[in-house]
Amino acid sequence: MTIETVQADPSALGGPALFDTMSTMRAMRRLKPDAVPDETIDQLIQAAVWGPSGGNMQCYEYVVVTDREVMARLAPLWKRCVDSYLATTGKYAPKGMDEAAYGRMVAAIEYQRDHFADTPALIVPCYRFPAPRLDEEGLIASAQALGPAATERMMTSQARFQALAEGSCVYPGVQNLLLAARALGLAANITIWHLFLEQEWKQELGIPEDMATFAAIPVGWPLGNFGPVRRRPVADVIHRNRW
Repeated sequence: MTIETVQADPSALGGPALFDTMSTMRAMRRLKPDAVPDETIDQLIQAAVWGPSGGNMQCYEYVVVTDREVMARLAPLWKRCVDSYLATTGKYAPKGMDEAAYGRMVAAIEYQRDHFADTPALIVPCYRFPAPRLDEEGLIASAQALGPAATERMMTSQARFQALAEGSCVYPGVQNLLLAARALGLAANITIWHLFLEQEWKQELGIPEDMATFAAIPVGWPLGNFGPVRRRPVADVIHRNRW
């Protein structure tokens, strides 16, 4: 696997501004402690709300943390989650990423861990998927449409289907939020490490038991500079018409 530096193409469909934003939207983990205005955070949430939601159900909610006392209580949870990640999956560089580059990324992760209490804002996207409205007639018609084998597979993959259905309703909005942050000059990065201790996070933030959380997104003004991202070349990831 190869990784290349991505440069925006001003001639790309949609104009140069959006593509330049996407091609320089690095995960920025080193943040200034300066506060982010409430109205700016509202802009981020507005961008998220504009994201598509499966079936237009719009059952998302966003917990926004800016209170330093609350952030200080979350910091030990964040440390435990990050330490767990770095001891397991994060112990090794991803394939195609050299050790020096990965070392720099780990240093940024550790910096964020050690300065988490100073994070200006944390956004936690949540979603409560509504109970399905099913009836016998509809279930029979569904089974007939899928066929016996596919119906059986569907019955055994309900947990995965549910997770993907929820995620497809949440993550388009999260991507909008990240794009909006970059456009406004804010640093942000998406993590799901909080899921190691999701129950503790939900208790600390008063999130209802039946509400699922999908990310913990630290937001603030960057200490570093935005620059081109490094990604796999398009030619290496495309399969045209079939695999």
